[in-house]
Amino acid sequence: MTGFSAEWLALREPADHRARNQAVRDAALAHLAANPAPRLVDLGCGSGSNLRALAPHLPDGQIWRLVDADALLLEAARAALTLWAEKAEAIEGGALNLWRGGKRIEVHFEPADLARDFEAVLDRPADLVTAAAFFDLVAPDWLARFCETLLRRRLPLLAVLTYDGIERWTPPHDADAQVLAAFHAHQTSDKGFGCAAGPGAFALMAAAFCGAGWSVTQGASPWALTAPDEAPLIGALAEGAAGAVAETGCVPAADVASWLEARRVAQVCQIGHMDLFAAP
Repeated sequence: MTGFSAEWLALREPADHRARNQAVRDAALAHLAANPAPRLVDLGCGSGSNLRALAPHLPDGQIWRLVDADALLLEAARAALTLWAEKAEAIEGGALNLWRGGKRIEVHFEPADLARDFEAVLDRPADLVTAAAFFDLVAPDWLARFCETLLRRRLPLLAVLTYDGIERWTPPHDADAQVLAAFHAHQTSDKGFGCAAGPGAFALMAAAFCGAGWSVTQGASPWALTAPDEAPLIGALAEGAAGAVAETGCVPAADVASWLEARRVAQVCQIGHMDLFAAP
C-alpha cells in the first residue's frame, strides 16, 4: 500500500476519534462483552490510532495484533503507544504490555503485506477483526475475497472511517465539483492492491455481510473540521487533495491552484466516512 507518514496520522487522529460512530462501536463492544480477554487484529494499523480509540472501552487483559506492511509505521506505533500508556514493558517476541486506566493491554506488532497475505494473518485466533480508514484503499476483488474469508471463518468485523466520497467545504469555490470528481478518480487508482474501490468500498462491504444474513450495524462518521482550531488539518487536507487532483491531469493547473489557495483558509471542511460492524 502507498505509505502514510506518522506525522499525517498524528495530525488526523483527534478528528478520527471524534468522528467515530458510537452506535457502531457499541454494537462491537456488546458482541465482545462476554469475552474477558478479547483478541483483536488491526489491519493497516498505522501508528496505532485504532487501538488508542478502542482499548479504553475494552476489558483488562485485551490482546492486540497490529498488522502493517510499513516497518517504520510499526515502530511509530510502538513509540506512540509507549508514550500513551501509563506504564509499558517489553515482553517476549517484541511485544509490549501496556497499562492505562487500570487495564493491561498486550500488543503484538506484525509486519505483513495484506495485499498478498491477509488470509495468513487471519489464520491465527481472533475475536474481532478491525481496521480504520483502510478499506477504501483496496481493490474491489480483494475486498470481495476478504469478506468471503471473514464469512467462511465467522470472524466479526469492525470497519471504521471508510471514506464515502462526500465532501463539503465552506465557503464554496467554483471548482469544487470538478476537483472532487478528479479526486475520486485518483482515489480509485492503485494503492498497492490494484485499482481501489474508493468511495464504493463501504457499499460493497455492507452488501456482502447483509447478503449473507449477518447482523450489520452501520452509521456515518464524518469529519466536521472548523477553523481556526483545526486549520492545520484543513490545510493538510487541501494540500493532499490538490496534489492528487494535479496528478490526474483532469483539472487545469490554474483551477487547482485557485482551489488550493481558497481551501488552505477554508472555514469549514466536512469529509464523509462510514462505520460498520458485522457479525454472524
